[in-house]
Amino acid sequence: MNTEHGSEVAHLLAQIDMEYQAASGSLTGYTPTARHDYITARHRNIDACRKQLIPLVGQSQATELVAATIWTDFDATQTSQTTKG
Repeated sequence: MNTEHGSEVAHLLAQIDMEYQAASGSLTGYTPTARHDYITARHRNIDACRKQLIPLVGQSQATELVAATIWTDFDATQTSQTTKG
């Protein structure tokens, strides 16, 4: 990753994280009753961030960064659910 764009990349990854948390929280939170259009909007926002990452880090790394961010959140959610159960 080009360090010249590091803070912009970090900002986009934080935005992706927030969008994913919002989408998944609406399904796994206290009242899992999310509307389809709400979740779709969150996923569109994630893709918009991915597209903004492409000129900064390249297409392949942009996809890898998004996947790593989402899977980190997914793994954390799964771990917390199994420890509660």
